[in-house]
Amino acid sequence: MKTTGFLAAALGGLLAATALTSGALAQSTPIKIGVVTPLSGTYTPIGQQVRWGLELAAKEINAAGGIAGRQVNLIFEDEEANPSVAVQKAEKLFQVEKVDFLAGTVNSGSTLAVAQLAERNNKLAATTVSFADSITTDKCSPNMFRVNARAEQQSVALAAWLAKEKPNAKVYYLGPDYEMGRSTVAAFKSSAEKTGSATGGEVFAPLDSKDYTQYFGQIRATRPQVLYTSVAGNDTVRLLTQLQDFGLLTNLTVVGASGTVTSQNIGAIGAAAEGFATGVGYSPQIDSPENKKFVAAFRDATKADPDLYGADSYGLLFAYKAAVEKAGSTETDKVREALRGLTWQTPQGAKTIRAGDHQAMQPMYVVRVTKGKFDIIDSVASDKAIGPDACTRF
Repeated sequence: MKTTGFLAAALGGLLAATALTSGALAQSTPIKIGVVTPLSGTYTPIGQQVRWGLELAAKEINAAGGIAGRQVNLIFEDEEANPSVAVQKAEKLFQVEKVDFLAGTVNSGSTLAVAQLAERNNKLAATTVSFADSITTDKCSPNMFRVNARAEQQSVALAAWLAKEKPNAKVYYLGPDYEMGRSTVAAFKSSAEKTGSATGGEVFAPLDSKDYTQYFGQIRATRPQVLYTSVAGNDTVRLLTQLQDFGLLTNLTVVGASGTVTSQNIGAIGAAAEGFATGVGYSPQIDSPENKKFVAAFRDATKADPDLYGADSYGLLFAYKAAVEKAGSTETDKVREALRGLTWQTPQGAKTIRAGDHQAMQPMYVVRVTKGKFDIIDSVASDKAIGPDACTRF
């Protein structure tokens, strides 16, 4: 009896010690965040801003004690702006690296594909870049969140400004031929037509196009006052410089999606970017103490200005931090519930993740390039820009 009692006590002590050790280990291990983003190819400049923003946030969070006392560990994979590659890399991060959360997808097709994968793996993912409205509307996912402005939010702000600047203008549309390109064109066309603009035509070019001059005949024949485009990265450099070289910019106002001209490619575009206008959720010129502090820290770390991708990626980690600490856990179901309806502070000010579709609400701005710099020229309140909740999956 004594032996049995001794063994039972010893076993109980061992189990208690094991539980304590496991609990302590869970609290001391890093929180792993996988980042699937383009580190090569035409969208490399976007992926670079995503990386810079996340790394700066992780550095600041870790220096302040981490998330719930745990350090943040970022693990990067190159998605090459290719949905099939993004899925392979995300699967590796989920299954091999055992990441807690995912971030970074740029290509909207990649974001939609990774959302399905996140559901199968019972993990959460968030995009800080993808614009396609479908991500938080008809193709919404309970496991995908978007902390950046979607296409409709950008378009409402830009169309309102265009209606004042060039009333009843004829607009020609040129977008990249994939989910984001078609979604952004459709969103702006809808907003522009509601405010009086006419549609002159549209064309969609393959991603990573080298020659846009094949479309210039159609543009000249239409004689638009405005060209809307949603090409991005290195594609923007080629499009705008070719428009300038062929003399099309003389009597044409070029507007576009918020990722078309950014701090990452404006130097390469040069004078061809002059006058370009867009609706954005972020500008380094936002006049607030929080943004000034962020811009200074970003410049110090990277020797470059942040753009919307850098700012939104930076803000995402603080959303994850707030949600994990609110949930008291990194478990998917608990963090998902904590993210839904979450309000947290970002360089843009307070953002709220709308619970019904997982879309971030934020003020929107119109910026125009003047002498190589982005000037804020108009703004729209967050509730006026976001549009209705059209997600029906959850």
